[in-house]
Amino acid sequence: MVGRELAEFDFEPQGMSETEGGSERARPIPRISIQCFCEGAEVAEVLQFAAEDRRLTKAHVSIHMGGITAAVAHYQESPTPNLIVVESRLPRQDLVGELDRLAECCDAGTKVIVIGQTNDVLLYRELLKRGVSEYLIAPISPLQIMEGISNLYNDPDSDPVGHVYSFIGAKGGVGSSTICHNVAWTLSEALTSNVIIADLDLAFGTTGLDFNQDPVQGIAEALASPERLDEVLLDRLLTKCSEHLSIFAAPVVLDRDYDLSADSCDMVLDIARQNVPYVVVDLPHTWTAWTKRILVQSDEVVITAAPDLANLRNAKNIIDLLKSIRKNDTAPHLVINTMQMPKRPEISIKEFEQAIGIKALATIDFDSETFGQAANNGQMIEELNAKAKATAGFREIALALAHRREVRVDKKSPLASLAPFLEKIKIKR
Repeated sequence: MVGRELAEFDFEPQGMSETEGGSERARPIPRISIQCFCEGAEVAEVLQFAAEDRRLTKAHVSIHMGGITAAVAHYQESPTPNLIVVESRLPRQDLVGELDRLAECCDAGTKVIVIGQTNDVLLYRELLKRGVSEYLIAPISPLQIMEGISNLYNDPDSDPVGHVYSFIGAKGGVGSSTICHNVAWTLSEALTSNVIIADLDLAFGTTGLDFNQDPVQGIAEALASPERLDEVLLDRLLTKCSEHLSIFAAPVVLDRDYDLSADSCDMVLDIARQNVPYVVVDLPHTWTAWTKRILVQSDEVVITAAPDLANLRNAKNIIDLLKSIRKNDTAPHLVINTMQMPKRPEISIKEFEQAIGIKALATIDFDSETFGQAANNGQMIEELNAKAKATAGFREIALALAHRREVRVDKKSPLASLAPFLEKIKIKR
């Protein structure tokens, strides 16, 4: 029944802002060393801004002044890094001559990005002949330089790195896990894309219960030896819940301690995102080095809050922190859960939004009967009741995270009769 109802809709990419579009193209940079030599403070400031971005956290970036002349002097006595970024305001012939001097000092395998002032096709061809990897024209933005570096170290012909969406509650017990699981299921069903849910609440996680699964192994084994994790082991540790949805279940036993390291979490999520388009992380309501790093490095963050004062304070603190650190990313998303609970004083949505400074992505009304029945059955809300009010909210969240929008197919449209034929052509391709 659910499949048929989903088929009545089409999904198309949603228009993205320049920041969001750049974020999509600039993929995480591997552990490389990058040395930059600038002539002006403007470019140096942009490079410093980019160096602090989450996509370059693994790279070692150093910024110097003096342009190509300083770079040549430096590398006459020191080995070259993986990547050199140089800014030059010289005219074409002088710039080419300076780059020839730099080439004499470079080790084999070093890549070079040049930031220049001239939009000149002949200059661009000359630079390519001399092995320059990329030529950018000032003024540049942080996202431009990140995209340029990403293109050098991520194979454009390979499958794109999957997106990581993290869910956390502003307070314990606000339903963040329920929101997370339903949104992940909706992503997998609506977009027919493979999704992994990583349950990092190792002691008390509910992913297994919510999907009526009792896996023997899960994410704890991966985190214990992250260096051993590969595609084969990942497949063995995952529990398949549907055609497109798998879970990395928590062990939910209390006879051992769970002192996770941020690096282990990084490695496990990196392997997972290399194998599926979407990794949805269910974070516990706790504040540690590894939860903070996952939130900072995620592509999108969803904060679930109930409409009371403690939730408002905590949500505002998390949002303000992430906004200050993730300057090149969209703001975290807010979901207000359990609205209109009987006999409970509530902060209105308008007041909540004004105090936090962002608009809620979705509001989910209190519905103990539907949510309780779904939890007891090990089902998602749309599986239990496709017409439940919360179903539209979960779909809205899922499509917003994936930057898609829902387009209802008009059955009276002349093109509607061609839909099955067009679908067959797409499948054959």
